[in-house]
Amino acid sequence: MNLQTSPSNLQSPEEAIAYLRSPRAIRDRCGQLFELARQDKLSHFRCDLSQLGRVADYVIAVMQEQYPDGQIPFHSRWQHFEVGGVPRLAQLERLLAGRSPVERAVTRFDLAIVSVLLDAGAGDRWLYCERETDSIFQRSEGLAVASFRMFCQGAFSSHPHQLLQVDAQGLQSLSEATLAQGFQVSEDNPLVGLAGRVELLQKLGRSLLDFPQMFGDDNPRPGHLVHYLLERSHHKQLPAATVLRAVLEGLGSIWSGRIEIAGVNLGDVWHHPALAGSRETKEQRENLIPNSEFRILNSLVPFHKLSQWLTYSLLEPLQELGLEITGLDDLTGLPEYRNGGLCLDLGLLQAKHSDIFHYAHSVDSEVVVEWRALTVILLDQIAATIRQQLEMDAKQLPLVKILQGGTWSAGRRIAAELRPNGVSPIQLQSDGTVF
Repeated sequence: MNLQTSPSNLQSPEEAIAYLRSPRAIRDRCGQLFELARQDKLSHFRCDLSQLGRVADYVIAVMQEQYPDGQIPFHSRWQHFEVGGVPRLAQLERLLAGRSPVERAVTRFDLAIVSVLLDAGAGDRWLYCERETDSIFQRSEGLAVASFRMFCQGAFSSHPHQLLQVDAQGLQSLSEATLAQGFQVSEDNPLVGLAGRVELLQKLGRSLLDFPQMFGDDNPRPGHLVHYLLERSHHKQLPAATVLRAVLEGLGSIWSGRIEIAGVNLGDVWHHPALAGSRETKEQRENLIPNSEFRILNSLVPFHKLSQWLTYSLLEPLQELGLEITGLDDLTGLPEYRNGGLCLDLGLLQAKHSDIFHYAHSVDSEVVVEWRALTVILLDQIAATIRQQLEMDAKQLPLVKILQGGTWSAGRRIAAELRPNGVSPIQLQSDGTVF
């Protein structure tokens, strides 16, 4: 067994952390749960792979309706900024006129990072009215527009004459009242996880100071990650996994209440008892990985949903600097309620007991971890089936385009057909930092 699939081969905390932060670990651990599901050995869900063709047909129909010319963009935050046909990004580019391409990329990173971190589910009651267009948006699009407008107004900058930036001091001084005002939150317009979102951005501000090699010594900004990644490109090529690794290392400390190894916050990584297994080795037992930490290592399932969503959203500014992004399909599909809901609503996943739908589940619950893990693997299988039907390969139609074209939109559509307000088939207790 190799390092990626055998926790007993992880001889140090550093190896364990590096493994659990890798896309390979996501597929490894989710794949183990998927194999148990195929054997009908999980507690909450079973898979019906006979429905793969039906799901692929449904997604293809949505893709062809939304992108009849076949020009599908990456699944990223940038698509949300243009909701309603408003050229907001063109407006931003006009404001950035005169700056160098790298400076513009730094600004775009600033915007994407803060906007994605604010993108956890808003709930089905929250709305945002864009005063500039008198348009009303909700959910991800509403969060995108609200964060875009706050960014342009300098809400995340500490410099009154440099509004179009996000910096450490501006984030650390961000208050709940400021975010509530910017997102138009009130008793009649509640936003799920408002306090959690503010705390996340404040912690981002502290993380910028803790990693000057990534975010700069003078005026640390999340956008300075552009320079860090340019230094790691080779012959104008940059692996997508390198971008994800930088995101996880630089932003790992911002996630609250998560599992840690040797004091390092693992982020979107959770426990599932079906994976508990082998005993620790002699080296681990002695002192390399403390016993209490290793005992849960076997059962951990990483997802890194927001971090991968952020990674996908950082690729376009890097491409505009002339970099070729390699290994796109090393990253995984995003295990959130739209993709997971698609699998449930079209019968690819089946709940084994009706209680799943009758009460809200916390993100660390066995139900949610199982649902998300199966979604990751099923997205790979849906993608393979779609490519086979369209006679295309992964280079022509990478997973990041299938998500956009795609499974996320199809999940939203089938939810709207089946339930009022298009809510998730499974109720979630969100703190504003995961979904």
